[in-house]
Amino acid sequence: MELKSVSRRSFLVGSGATMVGVMLGSHGLLNVVQAAQDSKNGDTFSPIAWVVISPDNKTLIYSPASEMGQGTMTSLPAILAEDMELDWSTVSVEKSPSNAKLFGNPRFGGGLVTGSSRTVVGYYDVMRLAGLQAKLALINVAAKAWSVPANEVVAENSVLKHGASKRQMTYGEAAAQAGDSVQVPAVDKNMLKPMSEFRIIGKNQPRVDVPAKSSGKADFGIDAKVPGMVWAAVMRTPVQGEKPEKVDDTKAKAVKGVQKVVTLPYGVAVVADTFATAKKARDLLQVTWTKTSKTRSYDSDVALQEFVARAEKVDEAGDVWHKEGDVAAELKGAARTVSATFTSQHVAQCTMEPMNCIAMVNGDKITFWVPSQSASIVTGTAAAVGGFKPENIQVNITYLGGGYGRRVEADYAADAVFLAKAMPGIPVHVLWTREDDFLRSRPRPLTAQHIVAGLDDKGNIVGWHQRVISEGIYARFNPKAYKASGNKDAPVMEGADTIYAIPGQLFEHGLEQRGLDVSFWRGVGAGYTKFAIEAFIDEIAGQTNQDPLALRLALTKEQPRAQKVLEEVAAMAEWKKPRPEGRALGLAFSDTWTSFVAMVVEVSMSEGKPVVHHIWAAVDCGHAVSPRNIASQIEGSALFGLSALLDEKLVYKGGQAQQTNFHQYNLLRANQTPLVDVKVIPTDNAPGGIGEAGLPPVAPAVANAVAKLTGKRVRTLPFPKEI
Repeated sequence: MELKSVSRRSFLVGSGATMVGVMLGSHGLLNVVQAAQDSKNGDTFSPIAWVVISPDNKTLIYSPASEMGQGTMTSLPAILAEDMELDWSTVSVEKSPSNAKLFGNPRFGGGLVTGSSRTVVGYYDVMRLAGLQAKLALINVAAKAWSVPANEVVAENSVLKHGASKRQMTYGEAAAQAGDSVQVPAVDKNMLKPMSEFRIIGKNQPRVDVPAKSSGKADFGIDAKVPGMVWAAVMRTPVQGEKPEKVDDTKAKAVKGVQKVVTLPYGVAVVADTFATAKKARDLLQVTWTKTSKTRSYDSDVALQEFVARAEKVDEAGDVWHKEGDVAAELKGAARTVSATFTSQHVAQCTMEPMNCIAMVNGDKITFWVPSQSASIVTGTAAAVGGFKPENIQVNITYLGGGYGRRVEADYAADAVFLAKAMPGIPVHVLWTREDDFLRSRPRPLTAQHIVAGLDDKGNIVGWHQRVISEGIYARFNPKAYKASGNKDAPVMEGADTIYAIPGQLFEHGLEQRGLDVSFWRGVGAGYTKFAIEAFIDEIAGQTNQDPLALRLALTKEQPRAQKVLEEVAAMAEWKKPRPEGRALGLAFSDTWTSFVAMVVEVSMSEGKPVVHHIWAAVDCGHAVSPRNIASQIEGSALFGLSALLDEKLVYKGGQAQQTNFHQYNLLRANQTPLVDVKVIPTDNAPGGIGEAGLPPVAPAVANAVAKLTGKRVRTLPFPKEI
């Protein structure tokens, strides 16, 4: 993929005279954007190229993040369009090239990574400043053309106007006459317009990716085709960490259409003219594997009990994640203490599109076509596995059929690197089956959490000590950064803090290393840490005869945004209204990713299991770029969490996943899906993350409703088969 035009800090005519690119560069903007740059490069003045304007007044905006259904291809360009004063009807959007120096996310250290609800959060200032700078540059073009002061020119809906002379020109006309001498002014955040003047942010713009997806014309990674492409299927070691010792490929090679059998460090691959042929031949391979992997001893049910025992050793020091006050003193001085232990099982991401990747090697260069959440990690994988220099690696990101953190990993890209090197000059498309996805899943960590809370003589919470025991994600994925951070495993411990007014707080992590690669998931840590916190808050409310809503309002009395969403969701669900016989409401709150979400669920019981009838959610994520899309994200993530709490569980015995497909791993069915009502409350605050924000409160809200109905406290994810 090539940019329409690229140059330094100027307007330059690109593609002959037919198109003009707005090149954005100033010290102020670069300081924000170019955290992406490799400091060793030393070229701190490289241009930022987000926008291309054509003479017919059409505007192309590059969107840097991977689109996996979260709407980022619309939300990021809308942010830029706001401050550029664009007519949204003139805007088209393309996925940006995978150039981290130009398009990296500052919230990922400048890497091209999409995840952790950091896309809008990371790019918000970048896109707004880019839009503002582009607008001011166009104003300078018009001012020069009309020989008037720039401050007399205004921009509205892609048109520049001079009131006194009543002259005007479109952005396209301005771009067509822009030259090298156009001044591109410096900009900073103080120059951005206030929320009250937003025209695009806060409006429901149609999703740019939806028409192609609705018509079936959209190309996901699995649909991608490259001339001359062949297909590959990989037989992996049954247990992670083993290697092929002996390979008998006689039968596989006898299958018509097979082109090559390739032994990998962790498996054996068949390359063929179709995927069906490759898979058929793969299944005929006879492979003897090593039996030395540490993972062979991993039994998740046994490990969980060991994690529980360690979590309950409250005197064992852990890695401190969050600390406020003196929790030891608060607990010692408390009138009484209460405690509880919570657990969560492994769960899989279950993307609709299985892992796949195309790679082609030409000489010392490699090109990818891949549905990945991270072009930077694919690049790193090609460098580490294939020995390619970063400048010789090109990554083309396609639409993703779901990510949920699984596609931050690049093990499927490693397959493609090995096979493309074995088939130089030929594009190789590696495709995993659903069984491959389960076999080599990188699930959410298994966890045990123990909480000790201290109460004063009035029932107020004065101390909170929470210990989380689990495998690490960053500890495996990026051990150097993990150690540099002081052993802070961010995805594992996400949500392990609270804005509740509790004088003494201590959240600790105890790292386990059992050999199984655990990884990112939608909501990752907050999915279980907020479950434990919010379920236990309700339990304390019950023990101290307090209404759960009143207790949370008391704990957030200095947090007006939290108070607002709690009060709003209580009104939406009619919290104090009696429910029909056999039904009850449950409440929970989350402040993860700096988005405030309060949720109420209405639940009944059937054959010992909860049935969720209705979910209400009130959300304050600051500047709400597209309220309808935010509501969709809350709805989707709440249902994702509901599915996980009801029946999702990936069990390992002898290091092998015991579930191999959806007949053994139950996802939420359509007839189990409740009504979901979401109210988005825009506030004049920086945007918070939203892609995962609806997940953390759903499990504790359901557990709290179940406790009302049954008197039993649920402390496990998923919930027991029968309560």
